[in-house]
Amino acid sequence: MNWLRMQALQKPNKKFINELTYKEIDAQVTDLAGRLYHYVKDQRRVALFSHNSEEMALFFLALQAMQVEVLMLNDHLVPEEIEKKLKSLSIRVVFSQDDSFISFNEVLQSDNRENVQFAGDFNLEQIAVIMDTSATSGEFKSVPLRWKQFYAHVQASQKSLGMTEEDNWLLVLPMYHISGLTILLRSLYNGTSVTLMEKFDEKRILQLIEAGTVNMLSIVPTMLNRIVERINEHHLRVVLVGGEFIPKPLVETCLTKKLPIYKTYGMTETTSQTTTFCVLDAPLKLDSVGLPLPGVTIRIAHPDEAGVGEILIQSPMLMDGYLGQAPVAGFFNTQDIGYVDKDGYLYVLDRRKNIIISGGENIYPQEIENVLYAHPAISECAVVGMKDGKWGQVPVLFVVSLLDERSIINYLAKRIAKYKLPKRVIHLAELPKSATNKILKKNLVEQYVD
Repeated sequence: MNWLRMQALQKPNKKFINELTYKEIDAQVTDLAGRLYHYVKDQRRVALFSHNSEEMALFFLALQAMQVEVLMLNDHLVPEEIEKKLKSLSIRVVFSQDDSFISFNEVLQSDNRENVQFAGDFNLEQIAVIMDTSATSGEFKSVPLRWKQFYAHVQASQKSLGMTEEDNWLLVLPMYHISGLTILLRSLYNGTSVTLMEKFDEKRILQLIEAGTVNMLSIVPTMLNRIVERINEHHLRVVLVGGEFIPKPLVETCLTKKLPIYKTYGMTETTSQTTTFCVLDAPLKLDSVGLPLPGVTIRIAHPDEAGVGEILIQSPMLMDGYLGQAPVAGFFNTQDIGYVDKDGYLYVLDRRKNIIISGGENIYPQEIENVLYAHPAISECAVVGMKDGKWGQVPVLFVVSLLDERSIINYLAKRIAKYKLPKRVIHLAELPKSATNKILKKNLVEQYVD
């Protein structure tokens, strides 16, 4: 069913995006679809190139109402990357926030307008969105997500996170990323509100939290770490944290402040969340990433004696397969390493690609990083593997800190085995990050280790 039309009929005066109500957005989407028809016509697939904005959300919703596949382009891509992507997906029409392509303003000011009739129900097999994987560990892959996956996601997420009529979700993660887009779609399905921000603004976000304007956050650890100490008064119901390794000290700070932190684990291929839990409700499971969402099955393949192995997922939210590649048959290999405890909680130790095998021993970089983040003088850190003639690989530490190498190694030596100690420590002013603030280990390897 057309969720927007349904909410506009049931909750016409309810605010949806910032100050715009469901009724107002439904009217604007209908008008915009009529203007888009002149540009789209018989195109099956188009692209959006934009940072977060009300216009971006309206264009996305209008194109979905027209049942056009939408490639969500990362607005940090350079022209050569964009050209390669558009060519590979046979896309000839792109709408953008600026004049890079067909600008939003051009369409909004166009006099060409058709009366577009929307289908009452969406075809669940219809591809709604094409997204790139985050490429933190390799080449981009194109993930097609269909309405059946989004429909399964919003239902499962509602069951795991709950909902209230007062919910207002801060949308600061980019909508071209699955973590940002699903905030919009969850709120649309639930008939609740979204406060949309163009970029991460610490002062503004703290104001929104303290004023009680927003009661739900979806955020990555590096963002939360920048504001958590300054969160005092709040009415937060959910603080959903995922997207990368979550340092244990950050979780402990949230617990001390009684922040309702929900750790979560997922990826583009699984339409965001696959596991989650409220740490306040299960503090003894602090190191886990939670229980599977409804409908999700997790299997550990090739486990060792401790039960640690490759994390496989089967779910109605799982993509059918990457574009141009073989479909997923049964379980999907996440390329992550972890285990499931006796209570069903999932623990993720690291990406398989990140594991360092040194002298036959497995070294999990996240373990070392977790120890380092417990030190108050460590701002950021990342451990990667470097080739070594004697041991095969050895760990290298990249760190943002005023501590010298000897102090760091002495600190680690008391807390981890000798073979896990970094053989090099490289100080940087800051670590390279993706648009969603994930630390890009592959960039560190390419620039300093290879």
